[in-house]
Amino acid sequence: MSRALVLNTTYEPLCVVPARRAVVLVLTQKADLVSDSGDVMHSQRITIHVPSVIRLRSFVRVPYRRRTALNRRAVFARDGARCQYCSAPAESIDHVVPRSRGGEHVWENVVAACRRCNTSKRDRLLSETTMKLHRRPVAPRELTWITVAVGRVPDDWEPYLQPALSA
Repeated sequence: MSRALVLNTTYEPLCVVPARRAVVLVLTQKADLVSDSGDVMHSQRITIHVPSVIRLRSFVRVPYRRRTALNRRAVFARDGARCQYCSAPAESIDHVVPRSRGGEHVWENVVAACRRCNTSKRDRLLSETTMKLHRRPVAPRELTWITVAVGRVPDDWEPYLQPALSA
């Protein structure tokens, strides 16, 4: 099933919903169709284009700054599924400062790692090993959660995500 990008009235990306939910929002006149996917849905009485991007008719206030959830899939996406110590294909995640040594489970302390590097590092600090990070781990940009949610960003979504992707 395809997905649709939901925009606020200010054209700010809010979330990604299944196409069926986007169709319901358009039919109930809670959202306007901005771009369609080229597919159609049929009912007994009507045929409607499946939305790819919709814009809500009423403003939705977002009270917090959205941050990408810290999970294995998101860490692999940020690190390109490569070990940050040796560039081999990653199989697990590793805490740069081990949790047993007071390290936190935050974006700035978690990297993708291959099994060999993860087991050789164990619960030691980098200064206690000969290993080095290829790049310092950082939190993903504000709208990276969209890429993690859908895997690949459709071309017709890019104009609405451009300010975040170029940051």
